[in-house]
Amino acid sequence: MSLSPRERAAVGRLDDADVVPAGLRAAAGWSWRMLVVGVAIYYLLRILGIFEVLVVPVLVALLVVAFLKPFVDLVAAGRGRPGVPRGLAAIGAIVLSLLVIAGLITLIGQQVTTGFPSLQKQALSGWEELQKSLASGPLHLTNNQVSQYIDRIVAEIQANSSQLVSGALQVGSTAADIGTGFFIVLFSAFFMLSGGDRIWAWVVRLFPRTARARVNGAGVRAWATLTAYVRATMIVAVVDGAGVGIAAAILGVPLALPLGVLVFLGAFVPIVGAFVTGIVAVLVALVAKGPVVALIMLASVIAVQQLEAHVLQPFLMGRAVSVHPLAVILSIAAGVLLAGIVGGLFAVPLAAVVNVVASYLSGSDDEEDSRRDAADGVLDGFDKGAATGQTPDGAAQDAAVAAAGAGPLADEPVEGARRAAGEPGPEA
Repeated sequence: MSLSPRERAAVGRLDDADVVPAGLRAAAGWSWRMLVVGVAIYYLLRILGIFEVLVVPVLVALLVVAFLKPFVDLVAAGRGRPGVPRGLAAIGAIVLSLLVIAGLITLIGQQVTTGFPSLQKQALSGWEELQKSLASGPLHLTNNQVSQYIDRIVAEIQANSSQLVSGALQVGSTAADIGTGFFIVLFSAFFMLSGGDRIWAWVVRLFPRTARARVNGAGVRAWATLTAYVRATMIVAVVDGAGVGIAAAILGVPLALPLGVLVFLGAFVPIVGAFVTGIVAVLVALVAKGPVVALIMLASVIAVQQLEAHVLQPFLMGRAVSVHPLAVILSIAAGVLLAGIVGGLFAVPLAAVVNVVASYLSGSDDEEDSRRDAADGVLDGFDKGAATGQTPDGAAQDAAVAAAGAGPLADEPVEGARRAAGEPGPEA
């Protein structure tokens, strides 16, 4: 017969379960665990911040590799397929990318050089019209009053000139870091493209043997998600930049090509990036062509955004890559707050990868069955291979399922999955 709490206290056997409510015990347990996790994340970010010059280039190299890997796989020699050595294919892909970027920068420089004088004249005429509007409008501001406001702004800038000089020195040091980071990106991208599967296999084998399968499965899903995100974002960015650039050219807005490239770069920050850079095109149209053309330009920017949100992203990004718009906004805000522009660039792909990996490792991936259904076409091929005695291994099937769940642009790292899992390929 069990004793009551009072009787237990009498005999000195009262424990916490008798005096502390279960809800409070659970809240306390969650609280100290979340505190430990929060402190660990904080110090991890501090450590990454110390090695920012190394960490950021490696992350950029991962994005570059996710985009260039299909080209390298196409050109490089494979099993029973002729081609160039994989290292040479990696070098060719990197050199070709650098040539494209250099040509684009040269073209933009020429466009700015030829188009800026006319834009300057149009801006001056627009400023005169604005002064007339301010004088005849409800504010009744004269030219002298406007000049006084401008003089105040100039004086404020001169008063803070020391801060501007220190900022310029910081930019100089940042330029040196950019030069260092550029070469780290090149070397990291080359080695990842030429031997990324061996690098991943080495990383997986750092873990205990019992955990390698889970680590490998999480890595396969993370890579499929990242590749799908990068390639879909690249296509979306091209469409955004081309749409805004073509609209600006049709409307006769100066610097149409540089504006299109600006929107292309901004589109790598989802939802807000392309819209904010599109506003720049609207302002240029307002200064150069007036409010009517600016409104048409704004309508064009909004139309391109709607095409991106309702057609391109749902089609190109699978369910494993899709992130709720609220999560996107919060991730970008947190990334910018913690790491500036770099944080805003990496916030969304990091959120997508963390979401997929956490779901897989926690065993709460509710969509795993539907992803396997989506991979039926691939897995049917595996079943047909079984009839011929060439059944691919479990790691390859896992890679196929992960790629099918991440969308049509995801990479299926079958060879890397086999090598990391320590399983033999079909030829073994």
